[in-house]
Amino acid sequence: MKYGETSLVVTILTELFGVQSYLVNGVRTATKKGSGKANLFQPTAILDMVVYHNETKNLQRIKEFKWGHLYQHIFSDVPKNAVALFMVELLTKCLKQPEPNTNLFNFCEDAFIHLDESSGAVMANFPLFFALQLTNFFGFRPQPPNPPDKSGQALKGALKESDNLIFDLQEGIFVTEKPHHPHFLEGKQAEIANELLKVMQPSELEDLKLNHDFRRQLLFSFETYYALHIQDFGTMKTVPVLREVLG
Repeated sequence: MKYGETSLVVTILTELFGVQSYLVNGVRTATKKGSGKANLFQPTAILDMVVYHNETKNLQRIKEFKWGHLYQHIFSDVPKNAVALFMVELLTKCLKQPEPNTNLFNFCEDAFIHLDESSGAVMANFPLFFALQLTNFFGFRPQPPNPPDKSGQALKGALKESDNLIFDLQEGIFVTEKPHHPHFLEGKQAEIANELLKVMQPSELEDLKLNHDFRRQLLFSFETYYALHIQDFGTMKTVPVLREVLG
């Protein structure tokens, strides 16, 4: 957000302190000192920073900052930028407290870099992949079917391949019978959600051949999933844009 005549207030996910807000002075001036520096605080930018950190304050200050990674496409490619902004908004809605989480930071950094380098089906499927994988860090990752016991054997009563797969969005589990509420996926949507949970590397998304309408419907369902599990989640502004851009 713009602050005063020349400054910015920025919200940044940091490796050491979690999500933090910073006051950055003088980066919007037309002088040589401030020229171009505001560009470093575009959404999705990856920075190396030296900061002053005071746990008693809500607004921190940055001593030094520079590019930590230079994207090749995210800032200039419209579809990739739309996907990246969706990822940022989803993170923003999930991060409620400034708690450090190095694993989350590393996952997000890696995800943005992979998105920048992606193309074709990988990029088109990336919002679905990111949305499901992000649930790992907030305690509501969907429980996949056929959970093995400690010996590697399927548990008694676990889903079999012949069973009709249903993803209960409210409970966050795969079941064989329709729940008594409207929040569930079945058929191909449930199958693809299950496949996305198995993806270990973004390059594997190339193998998921989905059409635009199917992706849009599944993305809407994943938004519902988050709304069911994150308090005051609300409605995402980037989802309608993403549907149009990727359509």
